[in-house]
Amino acid sequence: MKRFYVASSFRNIVNVRYVVQTLESKGYVNTYDWTQNASARDAGTATLGDLRSIGQHEKDAVMGADVVVILLPGGKGTHVELGIAIAQGRRTILHAPDEVINNLETTSAFYHLPELETCHGTLDDLLAMIVGREATASAV
Repeated sequence: MKRFYVASSFRNIVNVRYVVQTLESKGYVNTYDWTQNASARDAGTATLGDLRSIGQHEKDAVMGADVVVILLPGGKGTHVELGIAIAQGRRTILHAPDEVINNLETTSAFYHLPELETCHGTLDDLLAMIVGREATASAV
């Protein structure tokens, strides 16, 4: 497993870039860097055509990834990407910096599916979880 995709919201862009850069430095390949769309979003210059293209890139990226990382909090797109990852049987890791996953007022039923892996630790804990499993699998 070397191909990954990180889904999250624009308000998490710093964390997304940290995870992406760290995994890339370890030889992983990001299937799509959606953070490149931040400037158009911030400037309000994105068109419906742009959104269609971005949506297609993101869908293809999730489907082409070996592991999909969901960084909470996420927005509408994040949750669509989560659904695609689950439906495609991708290894999916849900990361939350707090206990939002277990809070009945903020959780989603989909966060509790048995095929999802969860990480409540730091981003470095998340990265160790991704890389650690990969290292274990290649040693077998």
